[in-house]
Amino acid sequence: MDKQSLSQYYADGPPTVVTLPIKSHFEALTDRQKLYAHHVSRAAFLGTRIVLRQVSPESEAIFDFIIALQQAYHGQWPDLQKDAGTSEQAVKEFLEYATQFLGNLGNYKGFGDSKFIPRCPPETIEAFASAVPKAKEVLVKYKVSVAAFYATTDEPAKMHLGFPDKGHLSAYYPDSPDITQDEIEQISAFMAEKKLLPENTRLTKTKEGDFQLLIASGLSKPPPEGSDAGPDTKFDLGGRLQGKKLELIFGDHIEELAKIALQIKKAGLNAANDTQKQMMDEYAKSFGSGSLNAFKESQKLWVKDIGPMVETNIGFIETYRDPANVRAEWEGLVAMVNKERTQAFQKLVDAAPSMIPKLPWAKDFEKDTFSAPDFTSLEVLTFNGSGIPAGINIPNYDDIRQAIGFKNVSLGNVLSAKAPNEPIPFIRPEDLELYQTTRDQAFEVQVGIHELLGHGTGKLLQETSPGEYNFDASDPPISPITNKPIATYYKPGQTWSSVFGGFSASYEECRAENVAMALSCDFDILHIFGFGDGTVDVKNKAGDVLYAGYLSMARAGIAAVEFWDPKSRKWGQAHMQARFSILKTFLEAGEGFTVLDYSQDDLSDLTVKMDREKILTVGRKAVEEYLQKLHVFKCTADYEAGKKLYDDMTNVDEWWANKVRPEVLRRKTPRKVFVQANTYEKDGKVELREYEPTNEGMIRSWSERGVYPEGVVGI
Repeated sequence: MDKQSLSQYYADGPPTVVTLPIKSHFEALTDRQKLYAHHVSRAAFLGTRIVLRQVSPESEAIFDFIIALQQAYHGQWPDLQKDAGTSEQAVKEFLEYATQFLGNLGNYKGFGDSKFIPRCPPETIEAFASAVPKAKEVLVKYKVSVAAFYATTDEPAKMHLGFPDKGHLSAYYPDSPDITQDEIEQISAFMAEKKLLPENTRLTKTKEGDFQLLIASGLSKPPPEGSDAGPDTKFDLGGRLQGKKLELIFGDHIEELAKIALQIKKAGLNAANDTQKQMMDEYAKSFGSGSLNAFKESQKLWVKDIGPMVETNIGFIETYRDPANVRAEWEGLVAMVNKERTQAFQKLVDAAPSMIPKLPWAKDFEKDTFSAPDFTSLEVLTFNGSGIPAGINIPNYDDIRQAIGFKNVSLGNVLSAKAPNEPIPFIRPEDLELYQTTRDQAFEVQVGIHELLGHGTGKLLQETSPGEYNFDASDPPISPITNKPIATYYKPGQTWSSVFGGFSASYEECRAENVAMALSCDFDILHIFGFGDGTVDVKNKAGDVLYAGYLSMARAGIAAVEFWDPKSRKWGQAHMQARFSILKTFLEAGEGFTVLDYSQDDLSDLTVKMDREKILTVGRKAVEEYLQKLHVFKCTADYEAGKKLYDDMTNVDEWWANKVRPEVLRRKTPRKVFVQANTYEKDGKVELREYEPTNEGMIRSWSERGVYPEGVVGI
């Protein structure tokens, strides 16, 4: 790997460190609510090691190494510098790496899935290990060398997460470098037949060529009543895996999940109502036994727990980082409701039935009835995982969404978090002031529509059981794309992700983003958020918010190519792949609606030039045409058409790869990492401790979080 290629993998120097302020919202809770929040927060953070193991083989060791240094010197890094004989600059670069590592919970970017490495030389790490015996013991314990912190120069594909048989790394398939994508998909199909859900599993391939399914559970064997697949734990495989065997192995992450289940039970003792108590019981059952059927029961109860003061969700939730898009990362959320901002979101929920018909598809491709979900603006106390989103729409199980509903949340203190003097590339000077003053408002509108009316719309046309359909199979709906009756639909047992596979997550994010772009053009929706009076005028305040939203999407589309790897020609981030395709939609709309403006051959002055007068006509029309195809192909399980469309729209040609991407990398800005508070219980009371938004503050917060093997520090 040449020096220029290596430079794109260096840790941010410096990282953008921001805090998640929560004290005023937490202090407003009752003692009982604080205890409930505390125990779920502890459960969330006790899953830290699960996340680390899901990222890379070396992540857990690096985490312990960082904490060992912090605890040995109590955060007095100049003393470590002196004892280790390193330079002040080397310590600074290590702290920057450690901060980014802790902000991503691993050494691969939570947003981008590429490895990042220290700017300080390996000799710095070695000197620290020599100065701190416990740090050296960590590396010995995990059999991790200092080289693991750095680039895999002899295997550059391993700098990116992906299928092992493509040369990439995936810790969802540990110690299985020769497991193939086809084998993974065959096992997934077999699991679907057995009604065994994959989210809390990892998969290994043995030396004999057989397979072991590692099931996350606090018990080392299935419960007496059997697993979700029944009493059997060993199966003979068929098809292309004829002659091979699959064995279910319980107890993956056993220590962590046993502790998590205990905290969840304690939370249940402080629940606000019977629904929350039952929800915690199902969580505890799931984390103890490994049952995802129990987890689904918890999610049904979660949807029914309307308007709690303390909102929580925890478990194996999102599948973005598994290349097969079926295995999920551990994630835990604890947040307080912001009542004032929630009022605006509730108005959007109330207006949804009148807004959905404005989308570019007939009622045949929409749910029979819109079940109004709970939609709240939250202030985050805890979000443990590889990154914090701006909004959430869950559960991800289509059967629950169709039959019971879902919830939307907007994470207010995440949306508003920003660092001072943050550079904003690719925006024209004449648009900069408007963009700076309006982008947060535009983003809140985008997130609200994206979560509620993006992820919350659509009907999967399906043969629900042999001979039974959720549409009129004798007179199928007419596709607006072909003007002919639909020819494809979901078969019994098939799901959206099982049919569309590895690109389903990005495709769905793209569909939701396009819904946001289409409906943000509706001035009644902008009025709901407090902008304008509903009058259509692209030059008023509501028009400013609309323009900023479209500019933001276009700017994100340019920045997206940072997350596309030219060697593997692979996208590393679902949302950014989607945003690139939407920018292409803007550019291909014609009539001068959107152009990339530059005068220098190296694109050093590249900006987005958009005609705001054409957003409601040219822009919206192009977005809706793209959205209609995305939506109908998803609803009808038309994998072939959907794959071709999305491959075409996310294809990165040579100009983007060789001209735009280098300039994007030159001007890229560090992604935010969030310093979160800790909670501590003493004599039935819960105290909150916040930390300064610095490298030292980030490391201290994790050192005092109680997930280090040597004991619970500060808790």
